[in-house]
Amino acid sequence: MEHRTLVLTPWMSPHRIISWEDAICDLIVGKLDVLTSYEEVVRSPSVEFQIPCVARLVRHLAGYKKGVKFSRFNVMTRDHFKCCYCGRQLPMRQLNYDHVIPRMQGGKTVWENIVTSCYPCNDKKAGRTPAQAGMHLLRKPHKPKTLPLTTPALSLQHVPDAWKSYLQPEALAVG
Repeated sequence: MEHRTLVLTPWMSPHRIISWEDAICDLIVGKLDVLTSYEEVVRSPSVEFQIPCVARLVRHLAGYKKGVKFSRFNVMTRDHFKCCYCGRQLPMRQLNYDHVIPRMQGGKTVWENIVTSCYPCNDKKAGRTPAQAGMHLLRKPHKPKTLPLTTPALSLQHVPDAWKSYLQPEALAVG
């Protein structure tokens, strides 16, 4: 079985996707409430469970980490999966991150020098600063204190119907 379980926060926002086996373990120890299940059932000698499709955390998340880790995904989350030059919102696979001050000009790979860009804008800018390339940044890069909870970008073909009402529209990538 290749079923996965969508886990929601106590406030019904998407939190993460886990294996159905982990979902059943979390259900048994009281961490999850199951909202919807798949039709398939798993059995042990003493108990049976329908495989959880969507579940909700029983308790709130235990605090937030101090600071946000620098990563490609987190840069794109900060920039709302939009090119900081042309403003187009695209699936993650059609975006990359760009050094505002290019590395060849001494730019560092840090929050304050990295923005999300689409491939055409990145090609146009090449190894130049936005000013040198005649381009304008729509928003200045900064180190975020927190990031919004996001849903992994998922293909509509691979999302169970039961998940769709819980997912943010921008999380669903066509294809």
